[in-house]
Amino acid sequence: MFGMDWLKPETLITSFGAFAMIGVMLIVFIETGLLVGFFLPGDSLLFVTGLMVATGAIQIPIGDTSFAVPIWLACLLISASAWLGDQTGYWIGRRVGPAIFNKPESKLFSQENVSRTNSFFERYGARAIILAHFVPVMRTFVPVAAGVGEMPYRKFLRYNFIGVIGWGTGVTLLGFFLGKIPFVAQHVEYFTIGFVIISTIPIVIEVVKARREHQRDELLEK
Repeated sequence: MFGMDWLKPETLITSFGAFAMIGVMLIVFIETGLLVGFFLPGDSLLFVTGLMVATGAIQIPIGDTSFAVPIWLACLLISASAWLGDQTGYWIGRRVGPAIFNKPESKLFSQENVSRTNSFFERYGARAIILAHFVPVMRTFVPVAAGVGEMPYRKFLRYNFIGVIGWGTGVTLLGFFLGKIPFVAQHVEYFTIGFVIISTIPIVIEVVKARREHQRDELLEK
């Protein structure tokens, strides 16, 4: 479904067994807080987590028994993980400075992603902190860019809080409520594919805009 079987949200979640919720939190933190996590399926992971919570598939072990994770707890833990990840990204950018975005091209670090991040940040300003959560790759790099650009921390916190709640809670709730529909619960994979396609639309739009602006700048320079 995603090219590599181990990157399927269902595979990632179930691979943690009884500690599935901790696994989801870890993946969210890595994607939002560490530059190497940009390839992780954040949107679809949250969506599928919501679906699985709705069906009681995610359990928390307590002694010899276990209980289904309630949706409010899942949303709280996911949002908190995203918040911690964003804080980590911001302070990495703040401490290391521009050097983090001037790294040589490598398999895990793309200058194209840096360029797209800078364009995204310039276009939306502080709102990029909120919007980036809903755009793959951007949610990994924008907090770092905010730190590199030395955005005031209080301002970053304010916008970041809105972003993590909107994304971490909103997307998870979407999956949860859809998971309550029998037809959706019986065809999880198809709805996940559809959600992945929808979630990639913003990044496609950004790439097209960036290319048009680049072509326009080249014409103006001639």
